[in-house]
Amino acid sequence: MTTQLRNLINGEWVEATTEKFTPVINPGTQEVLAECPDSTPDDVKRAVNAASTAYVEWRQTPVLSRTRYLMTFKNLLEEHFEKISKLVVKEAGKTIDEARGEVRRGIESVEFAFSVPSLMTGFKVEDISSGIDETAECQPLGVFAMLAPFNFPFLVPMWFLPVAIACGNTMVVKPSPTTPLTMDYVFKLWEEVELPEGVVNLVHGGVDAANALMEHPDVKGVSFVGSSTVGKIIYEKSTKHGKRVQIQGGAKNYLAVMSDANLATAVPNIMGSFYGCAGQRCLAGSVVLAVGDIYESLKKELLTAARKLKVGYGLDDASQMGAIATQKSKERILGMIKKGIDEGAELLLDGRNLVVDGYETGNFIGPSIFDKVTPDMTLAQEEIFGPVMSIIHVPDFETAVTTINASNYGNAASIFTQKGGYAREFKYRVNAGNIGVNVGVAAATASFPFGGKNDSFFGDLHGQGPDSVRFYTDYKVVIERWV
Repeated sequence: MTTQLRNLINGEWVEATTEKFTPVINPGTQEVLAECPDSTPDDVKRAVNAASTAYVEWRQTPVLSRTRYLMTFKNLLEEHFEKISKLVVKEAGKTIDEARGEVRRGIESVEFAFSVPSLMTGFKVEDISSGIDETAECQPLGVFAMLAPFNFPFLVPMWFLPVAIACGNTMVVKPSPTTPLTMDYVFKLWEEVELPEGVVNLVHGGVDAANALMEHPDVKGVSFVGSSTVGKIIYEKSTKHGKRVQIQGGAKNYLAVMSDANLATAVPNIMGSFYGCAGQRCLAGSVVLAVGDIYESLKKELLTAARKLKVGYGLDDASQMGAIATQKSKERILGMIKKGIDEGAELLLDGRNLVVDGYETGNFIGPSIFDKVTPDMTLAQEEIFGPVMSIIHVPDFETAVTTINASNYGNAASIFTQKGGYAREFKYRVNAGNIGVNVGVAAATASFPFGGKNDSFFGDLHGQGPDSVRFYTDYKVVIERWV
């Protein structure tokens, strides 16, 4: 019998009050790994109530004591590193190396939360007026909700949860019903940490659970990572109910390759950007801007490198690219490839008919490359979220910058060049939140905010870094006179 997942509420594993379940399917084998419950608003209410009750004492727990719990948690993650990585492979379709990289980055986010006692400090001015002192004290707010995406089932919750509770808040996490197993396992580790009951809560589910979290009056803020279409809905609904919101949305990331670029180092970086995690990440490259006379040589090198990539099951150490997370996603990507052909782009490398020996039913698409793409095509405008590269030939640096800034998105952009002048102008003028210079994946480390502009971000404070501490706290200004 397939395992039915349960929710962790107030320190207890409880069954959701629902008869609706979503199968959790291994993308590479189509094996049903578990069934994820579609938790009801009543389930959410129980979790939020538990978090609200726990907040009273948790807020009063000294900040250094709160971070010591996280140190214990971090050590447990290290002990279970390989188990967590393999779970990511099985439910998300990544290669084992990609999964290990995700888990390592997530642990770094936990480590960043150790710095909260320093980052949460306020500020004070004596004698702001005659005999009066003024202080800004940084305080937690209460219960927060985290709505996680399918593509980074471990990393993304770690962006938010450790900082939120280190600051003195409590949290309810709702994983994606597509990839809930990783968080389910991680929350079993939280039990070993022996946090006070209700500080962290796990509620599985879909739209109904998400709506209930956004509407609950005790939830002070919502953190979300996912598509911009869904993110905008969550932003509007959450702010309507008076919540703080941070939405890290979708992307259309451009990589400009200048005529002076070193292709020996640039091409491997571009391959990792476009085909790492099968293109299913918000920082994945989507469009290569071949600038000037590098166009032909760059195209040749990209085709040669892409043809060599080994696509296969994630737990096979030889695999360099894994499966698409769901059959629905695969069908959508195939539809985008067809649309590119219909709009007149030239498909140089076609990954649609790839079959992996031994995994014939898996959700695999091979690396695909389009040439003769123009900025007005769907390939250049809409997020594909799959292993599809589009090449646009532009005459010069100015056209490259103009083309990038015409996008509705603004998550990331990279330039490959050996000239500092180009690099400086690029990072100064390009309207994207994460800029790479000779870097294919411009991913901020845990100490820095995860940028985003235009339709790639909704809110005021980003995930990660000092922004995350500001999001999970508020200043209370105290003006004092003692006679």
